[in-house]
Amino acid sequence: MLKRSVQLAFALIGATLGYYTGPALFRMLSRSPLQLGDIPAPQYIGAVLGTFFLYLLTFWFTGNVVRWIQWSEERLVKIPAADTLFGAMGLIFGLIVAFLIEPPLSELPLPGISSVLPILVSALLGYLGFRVGYKKRDELIAVFTMGRQAKDRGKKDKEDRDNVEHKILDTSVIIDGRIADICRTGFLEGTLVIPSFVLEELQHIADSSDVLKRNRGRRGLDILNKIQKELNMRVLIYEGDFEEVSEVDSKLVKLAKVLSGKVVTNDFNLNKVCELQGVKVLNINDLANAVKPVVLPGEEINVQVIKDGKEHGQGVAYLDDGTMIVIEGGREYIGERIDVLVTSVLQTSAGRMIFAKPKLLEKAL
Repeated sequence: MLKRSVQLAFALIGATLGYYTGPALFRMLSRSPLQLGDIPAPQYIGAVLGTFFLYLLTFWFTGNVVRWIQWSEERLVKIPAADTLFGAMGLIFGLIVAFLIEPPLSELPLPGISSVLPILVSALLGYLGFRVGYKKRDELIAVFTMGRQAKDRGKKDKEDRDNVEHKILDTSVIIDGRIADICRTGFLEGTLVIPSFVLEELQHIADSSDVLKRNRGRRGLDILNKIQKELNMRVLIYEGDFEEVSEVDSKLVKLAKVLSGKVVTNDFNLNKVCELQGVKVLNINDLANAVKPVVLPGEEINVQVIKDGKEHGQGVAYLDDGTMIVIEGGREYIGERIDVLVTSVLQTSAGRMIFAKPKLLEKAL
């Protein structure tokens, strides 16, 4: 197929050359332009003769041409597309420059040189354009992609900023200590914000004359130190203050609005205030209650009655996770382990409370 294409191409070239050179050739052969009229349509005869002769020549050198084309094809296929593209762009640019400067060169008052010089300049600029485009392909690719990369980078930075939520810690959740374990498990993401006024409150508690308060304050400071040094969490100390506000809880709510963040707390009252003011809140007790084992009415639990309840005849027991169980008629079993049947479950942000009655009483009925 390639051989036939080469032969056809040379036949077309021969036809074109014969068409344009036929009249001149016949004039030379006849030695007189007046006799040219005896030969009808010399350009067409020249085209036929040119086609015939060049087609005959292809039988001798078609093989060499085909091998050269195949070799060129193999080399071009191995060249990366970017190299070919930018080399071609450089070649086109060089030829455009040569086309623009060709008229002045053609008008130079130098016979012979003015006709050859534009051709040489075109070849030189085309070659230089190809080499420059090929050699500078990496830089050109960087220039063309810089705008898109900057746009993508800006979009990514915006997404990163949007994804980094500020979690503002209050005093109660720091002293509680469970926040460190939650951060370690990876359930809490974003930036932990510790306001300076919360640190001051912790410092006052740690300096209290009351031993219990002093221990709680020091525990809170130790928890913060642990979060900063041991955990892979970004911690931000917010140095600002809201001097017009005196209450720490009110400052936390105001700071959450400023930073568009969430308040992390154990304080039931602060939880309610945040909800009323439209501030998102994360209550550690809610999380703890959510992961506690589910107890449904009618289930049987074995517990130890520890003390009496507020109402007459009630007994109080606790699960391993600290959930309080109020046992109707359980006062007489104080100090004993008994099986109870769950009657109802009360769930609030302050915790969970289970109401039950002795299984022995159920059997007696």
